[in-house]
Amino acid sequence: MIAIIREHKPVCCAIEAPFFGKNVQSMLKLGRAQGVAIATAMQAGLTVAEYSPKKVKQSITGNGNANKEQVWLMLQRILKFTEAPEYLDATDALAVAVCHHFQDSGPVVTSGKSKGWEKFLQQHPERLSRP
Repeated sequence: MIAIIREHKPVCCAIEAPFFGKNVQSMLKLGRAQGVAIATAMQAGLTVAEYSPKKVKQSITGNGNANKEQVWLMLQRILKFTEAPEYLDATDALAVAVCHHFQDSGPVVTSGKSKGWEKFLQQHPERLSRP
């Protein structure tokens, strides 16, 4: 992790939260690995965001119950990739990164109700906190 951070110089870290599976030993090992990744990122001064698998799938495909193939196909469209990975598990990290980008990019206008934070605050001055 330290070598990856030094080489690529990320500005933040996003990780997928563990989910409970049938194999408890695998879950424990995954939790340890995630703990090391989070601690290393924090030690390097990076902010760490954690997303549930359902949130990642929802963010990428619009369906929190999407399968790996659906996630990969949407990633191909979003990022304009043509090649396919040998193992679809390899797309999980990319999906988390794209999910974090979407979450970190600010408000998305979906219904026409708001034109961003400035417009929202103009319409709702009582929601503005002043020091």
